[in-house]
Amino acid sequence: MALLLFDRSGQHLILRALESGQDHPEIEVGTEIRYAGTGLGRAVKEQIPVFVPDLNREIAIYPELANHLDQAGTAYIFPVSTPRKKLGALVFIRKERLEFSAADVELMRSIAGHVAVALENALAITSVEAYQRDLARERDRLSLLLEINNHVVTILDINDLFRAASASIRRHFANDFTSFMLFENHSNRLNVVALDFPGSRGFMSDVPVQQVPEEDMDRLRARRPRVLTPSDKMPPMIAQMLRAESIASVAALPLVGTGGPIGAMVLGSRKDNGFNHADLDFLSQVSSQISLAIDNALAYGRLSASRDHLEDQRLYLESEISSEYGFEDIVGRSSAFRKVLDQVSIVAPTDATVLLHGETGTGKELIARAIHNLSAKRQGTFVRLNCAAIPSGLLESELFGHEKGAFTGALMQKKGRFELADKGTLFLDEIGDISLELQPKLLRAVQEREFERLGSNRTLRVDVRMIAASHRDLPDMVRQDRFREDLFFRLSVFPIEIPPLRERREDIPLLVNHFVSKISRRLRKEIKSVPKQAMEALTNSPWKGNVRELANFIERAVILSRGEELEVPIAELRDFSSYEFSTSISTFHDAERKVILDALKAARGQVSGHGGAAERLGLKRTTLQNKMRRLGITKGDYQPQG
Repeated sequence: MALLLFDRSGQHLILRALESGQDHPEIEVGTEIRYAGTGLGRAVKEQIPVFVPDLNREIAIYPELANHLDQAGTAYIFPVSTPRKKLGALVFIRKERLEFSAADVELMRSIAGHVAVALENALAITSVEAYQRDLARERDRLSLLLEINNHVVTILDINDLFRAASASIRRHFANDFTSFMLFENHSNRLNVVALDFPGSRGFMSDVPVQQVPEEDMDRLRARRPRVLTPSDKMPPMIAQMLRAESIASVAALPLVGTGGPIGAMVLGSRKDNGFNHADLDFLSQVSSQISLAIDNALAYGRLSASRDHLEDQRLYLESEISSEYGFEDIVGRSSAFRKVLDQVSIVAPTDATVLLHGETGTGKELIARAIHNLSAKRQGTFVRLNCAAIPSGLLESELFGHEKGAFTGALMQKKGRFELADKGTLFLDEIGDISLELQPKLLRAVQEREFERLGSNRTLRVDVRMIAASHRDLPDMVRQDRFREDLFFRLSVFPIEIPPLRERREDIPLLVNHFVSKISRRLRKEIKSVPKQAMEALTNSPWKGNVRELANFIERAVILSRGEELEVPIAELRDFSSYEFSTSISTFHDAERKVILDALKAARGQVSGHGGAAERLGLKRTTLQNKMRRLGITKGDYQPQG
């Protein structure tokens, strides 16, 4: 008997079994049997039993079997098939040239049918088992890819990433070691940055940096993996280390990022055939995921280093300012701004009245708060009043308070800002907007620290530190009789000129980073850097509204930003070259000097006494003399000639 089955292609018949009661070692099971134009061919093609009365006629077609058929006999060929598939043929051979009886034919047909069913079941079981093995293998591979993907999206530290990926790969491939090698900056030298080798004998603890030949660089760029052995072409020292560790096979996978090759992933096994082509195909997918992770980690590292560097610079500058002046909320290191901080440091410990002058948005309130925080009254309340924001009819009530029924709508007693600031500091912003009618009462309160509420004749005394601020040219308002001269000099005991932002451009980058950090936290955004081009545009802009305008612009930019980089609407910035600055306005220092000189000339050089300059200015003699010394005023400047 002979059993012949189709191969997987269904085109070739293969001898799978031969039973003749004799040993035929020269016949190999697995031999392909040609069947075109034979009874065998007819049986499998037409799926009918075929009787061959004389095998001598077909013996030339079967040279593989000719020596074993004794060139005689008959044969009956039955197709082996099921309704679903043609499987092959079962051949019954007789040495004698005798016909088969009807009972024999029926028996052989039944045997062929049973063989077909058994073969189909066996093939189905084999197919299912193979499918299950493939499914399990694919499941394990997908599981590994999922693990690697989770590492990619959750682990940002590159060393933690290498450790996690190595452990995942070892669990799947049962390899002995995993190594990650990265290129050194701007060179073709590979450096081992991670080596996971639990069973190491210690020979690979210090792998040297390797220069990568150009042909290997081409292989890395082309993303071509390969399997190596210590006997293959590799650096002698590396081959020696591998032999010492009994590593028999190595799989080398390129790591390629968005900008090109970034390194290699190397797996080693002590088995002779530790990695096959299927493993290489799958490891290529793993290396692609690892490449993405390393690319992300390296980018994160660069961003972190840059951010940490900027943060260190910011903290250093802030600590310098804090240690030198004690101003935690003030940002600025320019010479013009340091001069202001020096003046604040001098006047803050005293109780002297301070007049702050500067354009709108320069930070006058911030300076006032700094003076308060450094003064002896820092435990008291810092009370602020914007005189320009209160209607003139209500400003007196805001300043001094009122009694119940003092005017229509006064339904209860109210304390004014002077009372609220008792034992603390009162900051009057935009002092130049106070009406002339209210200025005499304010002068008394500033000078004597006493006042009466509206609707009351009871005098109240307070201990208040006075700080006033204005963006107006108060000396010019004095000359135009729009501001009382005596009130001006009472307020300007210690004047401080706050420079506009255009005169302290070196502070703009510090202010930008400060506002970005502060506003990002408030808006719950993660903005970590400002583009260089944007920073240059911000630095060179005019900022007519000074720090306040800059802060508002940065807030708009933070709102517009969608990533970790500040998106600055540069087109909205005004052209610095088109901004014209006025040079005709004198400085606050010059204006104060001129007012004192005018008072001295009007008093014909008399400083004190009745009709003297001190009386005209509403100042004490010693205060005026101190101002004259500070402003460099000598007798020659005001003594009449002749």
